[in-house]
Amino acid sequence: MSLIIPANTLASGGFSVGNSVRFNRGDSPYLSKTFSTDGTHHDKGTISMWVKKSCTGVETGLYHAGTSSRDFLRFESNDTLTFRNTSGHHLNTNRVFRDVSAFYNIVLAFDSSQGTASNRVKIYVNGVQETSFATETYPSQNRDMKMMAAELQRISSDSEGGAAPFMDGYLSEIVGIDGQQLTPTSFGEFDEDSGIFKPIDVSGLTFGNNGFYLDFEDSANLGNDANGGTDLTEANLTAIDQSTDTCTNNFATLNGVALNNNTGANYITLSEGNLKAVGTSASNNGNAFSTIGFNTGKFYCEVKMVDADTSLFPCVGVITESSINNSTGNNGTIGQVTSDTVGYSPDGEKVIAGTESSYGDTFTNNDIIGIAIDCDNGAVYFSKNGTFQASGDPTSGASKTNAAMTFTPSKYYFFGGSVYKNTNVIEFNFGSPSYSESGAETDGNGYGNFAHEPPSGYYALNTKNLAEYG
Repeated sequence: MSLIIPANTLASGGFSVGNSVRFNRGDSPYLSKTFSTDGTHHDKGTISMWVKKSCTGVETGLYHAGTSSRDFLRFESNDTLTFRNTSGHHLNTNRVFRDVSAFYNIVLAFDSSQGTASNRVKIYVNGVQETSFATETYPSQNRDMKMMAAELQRISSDSEGGAAPFMDGYLSEIVGIDGQQLTPTSFGEFDEDSGIFKPIDVSGLTFGNNGFYLDFEDSANLGNDANGGTDLTEANLTAIDQSTDTCTNNFATLNGVALNNNTGANYITLSEGNLKAVGTSASNNGNAFSTIGFNTGKFYCEVKMVDADTSLFPCVGVITESSINNSTGNNGTIGQVTSDTVGYSPDGEKVIAGTESSYGDTFTNNDIIGIAIDCDNGAVYFSKNGTFQASGDPTSGASKTNAAMTFTPSKYYFFGGSVYKNTNVIEFNFGSPSYSESGAETDGNGYGNFAHEPPSGYYALNTKNLAEYG
């Protein structure tokens, strides 16, 4: 399976979105409010949101309006995108959406007063209208819509009930427009150099009576309406769910599409925006790897050992793309592959090409392991709770002083980890952690929230840093 190196690694400059909200499906998270009066028009409105999925193959609610009957927008279990309204009319795309590495911009624009049926509901993804549908039926002319009406409005589900298929992933820059059927150009533009659709400043839009703007800038009030309207109510969300992983600076996560072990099976589950990895087998290891790879530059991440044993697992380190893609033998397992792939295990040993050797301190629950990789000079270093092991010096450049592994730069590298047994739990921090971190250390560009200061010249793994240094 090919690893995804996101297209929006090239997107930089222009308008910047500062924050998103991380939705962890298992927590049943959502934002909601009920409008007290009907909207500017009963039949016209627009919803725009930037969406980064954490999972594929499951129903994922994005937005719904109504109670006993409802309009909703969601990803289906086959990863297509569906809009359905209360009358049973709906659009279901033929196109599937399985990228877990980058943000999609999704715009739902409706105006049931339109005489032409196909103009009554329009779906756009990344600035382009969806026109190929497996199911294609439209609301009757002048049909009242639930969205923007005096009804319950809910983000991160497609139902008011407790069994709703909640969002799993990240949402940023959510805009509700009451009374206008807008196009994507109100929310974004195509980058002149990369051709990537990127956000623009929406603060000058006319929002209408029930319109709203969620920029997620206030961690103490994630439902704050930056347009000045009534705030949305949070459910099962806290300040730690605010993330700097956004559509203008996309951070690496663990790749939920590329999970394997030495047999090619999957013995690992991901949660918390694909930053937390949990073993699921009593006798087999599972592996997870970063969504973003790199072949130049210097990058740093941390891994919190939530639940580690005293043997070889969890093992964390770096791995090449070719090793991930090949799932035969021991390929795909951190440290069990080639001479330019390395892991660091709880017994204090490093493992390269399946060979273990003495390296550093042992580590256990709640220890934080730092991984620093220098792809310019070809060296990997590990730290434990801020101290680099074996007197390694990540700033030594070409001398590669006491590196855990040296290599000849020529391949794409990914951060990764292997868990064993159904007790192993680790949490990756590529700069936007899913757990509270008191260190609040940043890289030299001011990005990241790390427990310990990254070595000088090493950067959090996000698209802005990758565009500049990778």
